[in-house]
Amino acid sequence: MRVLTCEQISDGHPDKICDQIADAIVTDCLKHDPKSRVAIECLIKDNHVIIAGELTSTHKPDYRAIVDSVFTKIGWERVGSGNPILYAGPDIGILVKEQSADIALGVDKGGAGDQGIMYGYATNETPELMPIPFMVATRFLQILKNHPSWMFRADAKAQVSFDYDTGRITTFLCSVQHSPDVEVQDFRHIIESIMVLAASEYVLNTDFEKLVNPTGRFVIGGPYADCGVTGRKLACDTYGGIGHIGGGALSGKDPSKVDRSAAYMARKIARDIVLSGYADKCEVQLAYAIGILQPVAVYIDCFGTEYQNPEFINRYVRENYDLTPRGIIKALDLLHVDYNKVSSYGHFGKQGLPWEA
Repeated sequence: MRVLTCEQISDGHPDKICDQIADAIVTDCLKHDPKSRVAIECLIKDNHVIIAGELTSTHKPDYRAIVDSVFTKIGWERVGSGNPILYAGPDIGILVKEQSADIALGVDKGGAGDQGIMYGYATNETPELMPIPFMVATRFLQILKNHPSWMFRADAKAQVSFDYDTGRITTFLCSVQHSPDVEVQDFRHIIESIMVLAASEYVLNTDFEKLVNPTGRFVIGGPYADCGVTGRKLACDTYGGIGHIGGGALSGKDPSKVDRSAAYMARKIARDIVLSGYADKCEVQLAYAIGILQPVAVYIDCFGTEYQNPEFINRYVRENYDLTPRGIIKALDLLHVDYNKVSSYGHFGKQGLPWEA
């Protein structure tokens, strides 16, 4: 058996709350000043939110309004989970200063804002060109979020184990925060039906092992159960744990940071290679040095699934993509992206994003 597992988390998970706040700040700044340099991280615990980092912009974001908008989108009552203090809004601390002039010196010339490695991955096993267990886990949480039951709260995790030799799901795990007025047996049938629905949408088996809140009650959740921090769920942001993960987080950064922009371009390249029929599966690694325009290395791995000579594929990439930070930003129009669309449920496999076109 060759069983691989992918995970995803809901928008009410404390780490995801932080990602959403950080990306809402990025989007707000770029909307008003496309030259904004943003490197923002958030921390949340209970009803306390800390926003920290570097910001150089002619725009001064209204941090309170941005935080309120994120909590409103998730659902105040779902995040608060019975804690009235959150209904009035969290306590916010701001620790933000301008970007280092030393970093700006290299970035202003078009070079990368930092060293780093970024990966892009694509596979033809789903219409989204994403790993199938990752898409099933993600779809489960999206359906769950829109379920009308009063029993469910905002914090949830899903994990799907898939046997690539047989093409079957072996185990489907979820942990769902719920009202203190119910027990797992009260909603198990609902969760199991959503598991079946998510699997069925990808024409998969539904006779897998179903694990629903295996520890029992999950009443205290979100920031009241765990401290949340921006950029701590890279597998959930990318490919669920299948394929490599780059060295830096994506959220909270303007596209001059290659952690974000190069990860999007690497996905675009991998996706184009698979869509062109050159390979069934592809992973692209891009490596950059601070202040340098071109990547110091480009590596493409098709895992033996290629239908073209590897040199042909490498030449195709060299001749068709500008991999300088400015070239990536221009090609993908990254200064005009609504990053609120990628701050939860993954940065890839979604329609309407330039790196998915």
